[in-house]
Amino acid sequence: MGHILPHRQDFHGEFKYLFLEGPWDYMWCAPGFNFRPSAFNLYMLPLGGVIRTHGVNFHSYADDTQLYISVSPDDSRPMDALFNCILDIKSWMAENFLQLNQDKTEVLVIGPEAQRETPLPKLQSLSFNPSEQVKNLGLIFDSELTFIPHIKNITKIGFYHLKNIARVRPILSRANMETLMHAFITSRIDYCIALLSGLPKKSISGLQLQQNSAARVLMKTRRREHITPVLQSLHWLPVCFRINFKVLLMVFKCLNGLGPSYLSPYEPSWSLRSSGRRLLVVPKVRTHTHSEVSFQYYGPRLWNELPEDLRAAENVHVFKSRLKTHQFRLAFI
Repeated sequence: MGHILPHRQDFHGEFKYLFLEGPWDYMWCAPGFNFRPSAFNLYMLPLGGVIRTHGVNFHSYADDTQLYISVSPDDSRPMDALFNCILDIKSWMAENFLQLNQDKTEVLVIGPEAQRETPLPKLQSLSFNPSEQVKNLGLIFDSELTFIPHIKNITKIGFYHLKNIARVRPILSRANMETLMHAFITSRIDYCIALLSGLPKKSISGLQLQQNSAARVLMKTRRREHITPVLQSLHWLPVCFRINFKVLLMVFKCLNGLGPSYLSPYEPSWSLRSSGRRLLVVPKVRTHTHSEVSFQYYGPRLWNELPEDLRAAENVHVFKSRLKTHQFRLAFI
């Protein structure tokens, strides 16, 4: 398991590469050990110190560990640090009756296609072959962060469940059907949906088609009938508005100390005339393809477009209620 990428924020800007290493699984070499998960975590605790000495970012969950670094094309020092870190990890594991399960170790190199070949010799010297995509916390990450493989996977699973739900539609009430739709369809669409912020409508069209199909099955609507009134009657926000809802909710949580520190949007350290209206500074970007979908840019831009009374909501519950009403008006009115 590992650390979810903060809205592709490290894919651009100062760095040209971002590496994800992991998850790593371990094989026991010494028989007779039978640890509970909590005891196993204590046993693996010194591994964090080994990794920290090399300045490599990492995240651990149970027996899975993920390493990730960012480098620029002309700087080999982060790759050298990763190389030495892996060697020290293997040594530490050998000393503690463990062995790295290399068959289950995955490497993902993220960056422009022309530059992803640069780190290959270093990785291959460690017998690691980069993958085009890896699954992490239920999401499929690809080398260009298009999330197209993830969207295709969600769509495939969703239509499989939708077909089965449609078969039992005649014997279930609308309330029970709606429960099934939320459990098997919309919950999968909404899972980490903020990572899809800024993607072209063409990329997320499969998710929207799935939502439309779920609404038609639930409401017994014919295929040729317009879907917008159906979604409106169900109070289902279209996919693009669901994405913005999640991003804005995360911005609000970060501004109020409820979100992770690494996702904090940019707030100026000096006083602005707009500070009383809780406006955020939208940073300048160098590229439109990737920089404009980063959380540091996309979040503040959406936030500044909100009405002032919505930005001034006193707590997260009030903000969510007002935000859904605002997004509903944008989508249907």
